[in-house]
Amino acid sequence: MPARQHRVTRGDDYRRTVRAGHRVGGAVCITHAVLRAPGDPARFGFIVSKAIGNAVTRNLIRRRMKTVVERRLHAGFAEADVVFRALPAITGAPFEQLEREMNRALDRVARELPLRGADA
Repeated sequence: MPARQHRVTRGDDYRRTVRAGHRVGGAVCITHAVLRAPGDPARFGFIVSKAIGNAVTRNLIRRRMKTVVERRLHAGFAEADVVFRALPAITGAPFEQLEREMNRALDRVARELPLRGADA
């Protein structure tokens, strides 16, 4: 699980990221991202609604998403707030597809927002 410094924890931060952030669509999740100040660590948030399934399913999806984020943090992703909103299609997606979709979205965010730690 990402350290606290790498998590979006406040509702205001979620709202700001989703409403004002750059949006990247995907088959299994929607990604929203905004820049942070230079030198700040990347922070990630996850929205997994009850439309996804029961609590066991939602927590499994959230844990998988956190694993992808941890791998990306180790690769050097920084200076952005990113919120992933899971779509119902995520329940049938294998982990490899989820990882591919999330990395594609983060690559697009890195290209479209001038992130300095995004060369991963």
